[in-house]
Amino acid sequence: MEDLRQAIRTFGRGLGQDVVKVDMFLNHRIDTELVFEMGREFAEEFRDERPTVIMTVESSGIALALATAREMGNLPVVFAKKGETAVQSQDVAQAAVYSFTHKRENVIRVEKRYVPIGSRVLLIDDFLADGQAVQGMMELCRQLDAKIVGVGIAVEKGFQPGGAKLRAQGIHLKSLAVITGIEDGKIRMLEC
Repeated sequence: MEDLRQAIRTFGRGLGQDVVKVDMFLNHRIDTELVFEMGREFAEEFRDERPTVIMTVESSGIALALATAREMGNLPVVFAKKGETAVQSQDVAQAAVYSFTHKRENVIRVEKRYVPIGSRVLLIDDFLADGQAVQGMMELCRQLDAKIVGVGIAVEKGFQPGGAKLRAQGIHLKSLAVITGIEDGKIRMLEC
């Protein structure tokens, strides 16, 4: 998606060999026009999969999941919480997920009543690196007896194994931008 790649070229920063910062437009300060354009791209890609629920992990994926849900006819969005709350039901699906960004393990949770058995779930997230967040959401769907119909990712780090693992599993994966590496602070991407 050219507008996303242009935003990465303009505002993105590479730190070291593996950190891609896109916080100026995607996951701290949000370019709403761009996010809704990405939502339209995902809706077009996954419409024939007939999702009934969109799932993401708090918090960076929520805006993108919401934009996608809106473009798909106002589907419900469920986001997996990274911590327990005092008001959360004990009837939850949960999975351990290591956060590359925060360098710690989180247990993500979704109350079972939010994803009815047999739901067709589209997973949406801002980044795909090693695939921990997506694998965690897939485990939640397994516990919820829900079918995963696809995975939409804004930015895939193609030099890390997450995307290859999902493709090898036969998952319908759509990444809007694929980073191939970082060189002297410059982010290299596939030009699709």
